[in-house]
Amino acid sequence: MRALILAASICALPAAAPAAPQEALTNVVVTMGDAVVQRAPDRAFVTIASEARARNPRDAQRQNAEAMAAVRDRLEKAGIAKEAVRTLGVDLQQESDFQQGRRIPREYVARNTIEVRIDDLPRAGDVLDVAVQAGAASIGGIRFDLRDRAAAEREALRLAVADARARADAAASGAGRAIDRIVKIEDAREIAIIQPRPMMTMARAEAPAAPTPIESGVIEIRARVTLTASMK
Repeated sequence: MRALILAASICALPAAAPAAPQEALTNVVVTMGDAVVQRAPDRAFVTIASEARARNPRDAQRQNAEAMAAVRDRLEKAGIAKEAVRTLGVDLQQESDFQQGRRIPREYVARNTIEVRIDDLPRAGDVLDVAVQAGAASIGGIRFDLRDRAAAEREALRLAVADARARADAAASGAGRAIDRIVKIEDAREIAIIQPRPMMTMARAEAPAAPTPIESGVIEIRARVTLTASMK
């Protein structure tokens, strides 16, 4: 009887690779940085409106168009370029009263509202006075801005990153470690521009006895970032 001998060979399998060390995932520090940049505004925007009332809508609209044309003409003569003026709204509606549950029609009211950009900030008060003298019905909504706002935003962002890095260095040093490299920087993209409160607010237009005072104050631009760094 012939015996069949089967030889079994045993192959040694390599050991499974060890899992990635958790140290690589936890050997980081995360900090937040904040910064505030203050700049004196060099540009202003103001809202100017004309208004007219009449018994019929055509007359109200015509009179209002004439009033706004006079305002824009005076603004142009005062040095305000045409491209610095844009229309915000044109409105025509009939006013009415309610007596004993009944609607009683009154006059038609037409309004035209524009926004004027003032690049020569020291002349802002004079520009408003010119608009009033030309027949503007109301002025207000003044706000201030920067011509090169992007540069101020980048400066605030740079300072916020520097603040986050300094905090990361302090945190690592407190743990007896040091920063190895920056892994990630996240810009919150919520750069806030804090408007100064102007002395002048919405007001009914009347011929001023003295130039309207405008105090622009300073604009605050805030930035925030999150920084992730590895430690050694």
